[in-house]
Amino acid sequence: MPKVKTNSSAKKRFKVTATGKITHQKSFKRHILTKKSKKRKRAMRIDGTVDKTNVFFVKRLLRLK
Repeated sequence: MPKVKTNSSAKKRFKVTATGKITHQKSFKRHILTKKSKKRKRAMRIDGTVDKTNVFFVKRLLRLK
């Protein structure tokens, strides 16, 4: 039997915390930053967590389920 591979794009985008939650980087922080407020850009620094509706799918990509 061949080994089951982890999805390469998913392993670059998601990290699993010690408590088992899955985190990701916030979007819209790459360019066109002049029109965005400081408060908005500051909020984008904080990692977001994957919504409970998508957790099963992301875990399957990362081969955790």
